[in-house]
Amino acid sequence: MWATSLSEYGRIKRVALRRPAQSFTDQARLDAQWQVLNYTGRPDYAGAQSQYETLIGLLRQEGSEIDFLPADPSLTIDSIYVRDAAIVGPSGIILCNMGKPDRRGEPAVAGSAFRRLGLPVAGAIEGEGRLEGGDLVWLDDCTLAVGHTYRSNDEGIRQLHALVGPQVEIVVADMPHYRGRADVFHLMSILSPIDRDLALIYSPLMPIRFREWLIARGIRLLEVPEAEFDSMGCNVLAIAPRRCILLHGNPATAGALRAAGVEVIEIAGSEISQKGQGGPTCLTRPLLRQ
Repeated sequence: MWATSLSEYGRIKRVALRRPAQSFTDQARLDAQWQVLNYTGRPDYAGAQSQYETLIGLLRQEGSEIDFLPADPSLTIDSIYVRDAAIVGPSGIILCNMGKPDRRGEPAVAGSAFRRLGLPVAGAIEGEGRLEGGDLVWLDDCTLAVGHTYRSNDEGIRQLHALVGPQVEIVVADMPHYRGRADVFHLMSILSPIDRDLALIYSPLMPIRFREWLIARGIRLLEVPEAEFDSMGCNVLAIAPRRCILLHGNPATAGALRAAGVEVIEIAGSEISQKGQGGPTCLTRPLLRQ
C-alpha cells in the first residue's frame, strides 16, 4: 500500500540517493564531462565522496531508510542529482521526462530500480512533455506548485495533472528567463519549504503572483540575501518540520532560519553541490515522509 505525506517538510522515512561512485564514477569521467554539462568548476572526486558520505551519515542518523540507485551507461555525472528524474504522487512514483537532453536516460533507470524495490510506479511523463523534479514542490497532500521553466513545459504539466488526479490543485509559477536555457534554474532554486507555514525564498526571481499566493496561504517567507543565492542558500532540504540541511557558506540564511526556530545542520557541498548547481534537495529523492 502506498501511503506517504505529500509535502517537502515531513520527516523523511525513506529516500533514494546515487553515490558519486555510481554517478561521477571517477576523476577521469568528471574531467571529461563537467564543462560540457555547464558545471561552474571541476569537481574533485575524492572530495565529492567525502562530502557525500557526510550527507548519508546525517540521513541515517535521522532514521531514514536509504535506497541507492545504480549506475548505468546511459547516465552522465548529472545523475547524482536524483530528485529531477522522478516525483512522488498520490498513487506512487511518477517518472519525469528531462528537459536537459543529456539527462534523458535517468527516469528509465530510476523506474527500473524503484520497481525492483517493490515501489509503485504510477506513470511517466512522455512524448513532448518535459518535467523535472526540481520544478515540483508539494505544499500539502492536495496542493502542488509547479514551475514552468526551460526544463518543464506546458505538455509536461498537462500530463502531470492527469497523473495526480483532480483532487490535487496544481499552481503553476511562470518562471523568468534568468540565465537562459543552458542554466539550471528550477522552482526549487528559489523556494524551499521548511514547515507547513514557513518557507525559504529568493524574491528577486520569484513571480509576483506566485509569491502573493504563498503569502495568502499563510506561509511566512524567509528571504535569502542576494550574496547567498549563487552559493545555494535557497536550496535547503527539510528532513523534518523546522529541521533542515543547508550548505556551508550561507551564514545570513542560516541565521534567519535559526531566528525563526529552525534547527539547521550545515554541510560542505563544494564538490557535490555548488559546482553542479544542485543543493541538498537536488541530491535527494525523498520517497516516504511522515
